[in-house]
Amino acid sequence: MPKKFSDSEREYLKKRLIEVAEECLRQYGLKKTTVDEIVNRTKIPKGTFYLFYASKELLFFDVFLAFHDRIHKDFFVRLEELENEVTPEKVTDLILSLYKKVESSFIFSLFVNGELEVLFRKLPKEAIETHIKVDDLMIKQLLSPVLGLKEDKAEVFSAALRAVFTSMVHRREVGEDVFDEALKIMIHGVVLQMFQKGDVV
Repeated sequence: MPKKFSDSEREYLKKRLIEVAEECLRQYGLKKTTVDEIVNRTKIPKGTFYLFYASKELLFFDVFLAFHDRIHKDFFVRLEELENEVTPEKVTDLILSLYKKVESSFIFSLFVNGELEVLFRKLPKEAIETHIKVDDLMIKQLLSPVLGLKEDKAEVFSAALRAVFTSMVHRREVGEDVFDEALKIMIHGVVLQMFQKGDVV
């Protein structure tokens, strides 16, 4: 019979599993991180792991979401610091700095070597849709109260910024010498259209 955990125990164990999984992903990458390694480090039985996660991929996705959430929070803290000086140039610089922060992270390493794509292919469709909705919500929060714009294009802007981000994998093909400048130009193009009151061109 499975052990019953209090809400606080469940919260602690889930948080600990995410922390340990992140440590393992940093150290070994996605393919070499096993459930056995995670439960050994967490000091829980394997059966307990499966009370929380049906697969290691779902745990890894929670690690990804936790990282994603930290980036979003950082973005809005820094956006608020701009106060009434929110301009396309400052929003561009802010998005660029966050992209660079992601680029230096363990998540980006998984992205570049294709492991993140493998993970996403193994996830339920609903999980990916939820992630995209979170991205869309961030853009809505940016467009509406901050820029005072309509939210109806949020999904398009969100997708455009994801597309720009994925170009970072092709830094070498685009050209190492000019990539950062090209990246800024692409982000700036999306941001300029966010500030326009009319339709997306």
